[in-house]
Amino acid sequence: MKINIDEGYLEYEIRGVGVPILFIHGYPLSRQIWRPQLDVLQDRAQMIALDLRGHGDSYPFEGPYSMDMLAEDCHRLLDELQIAPPVLVCGLSMGGYITMALYRKYPQLFKGMILTSTRPGADSPEGKANRQTSVKDAEQHGAGYIADGMLQKIVSPVTLSSNPGLVADINKIMSKTSVEGIVGALQGMMERPDSTATVAKATCPVLIIHGTDDQLIPIKEAEAMHQLIPGSKLVKIPAAGHLPCLEQPEIFNRALADFLTSIA
Repeated sequence: MKINIDEGYLEYEIRGVGVPILFIHGYPLSRQIWRPQLDVLQDRAQMIALDLRGHGDSYPFEGPYSMDMLAEDCHRLLDELQIAPPVLVCGLSMGGYITMALYRKYPQLFKGMILTSTRPGADSPEGKANRQTSVKDAEQHGAGYIADGMLQKIVSPVTLSSNPGLVADINKIMSKTSVEGIVGALQGMMERPDSTATVAKATCPVLIIHGTDDQLIPIKEAEAMHQLIPGSKLVKIPAAGHLPCLEQPEIFNRALADFLTSIA
């Protein structure tokens, strides 16, 4: 299904019944990373998963994509679907940055927040430089080059060695991302504001989920965020890297289901 916005469109799907959950994927991924959740939790929640600008099946809008812009896209989708607040918002990596931006602008929208494989801080100078390099690589070599470069870091070594089928699927998802999507997202992440004060003041329930083998955002950052957010819950998922929703879906789904029960 699609929603038309800004002379383009976003693809999305909606499944299940119950508490609304908006799933926001990371870079350079798509709504396909939430397949194990959409397939299993249909009797627990009404799940909405979208492809962000330039990712998955959505239109390859020209960037940059600020986190506020992507958050506004998410808000427009909920409005279009007439999803009444409050809702749960589950964001992974860049999706977490978007979740924080959405909370900063629309705190009343939130029934709860699920921050997965993400951090509240802005990019360091080194991080910005690395993103600039990735922009040039994407423009010169394409999405496949970016996907190949990320594959070794985005999943746990356990996943790499024991689940080649999943690794191939993740590579396919990343390779499908448009160059416009890659560049627009990198530019937006590079300039995103620090959200530390935003999440520190969160008044809705917050669940933090993080893989213990995450090489892109170390587990210590999730532990620090847990200390920062009063009343938050931290679930550490062993043998998972940056994509615990795919690498260890049973544990991830149990954490989501427990969170749903706790805030019902």
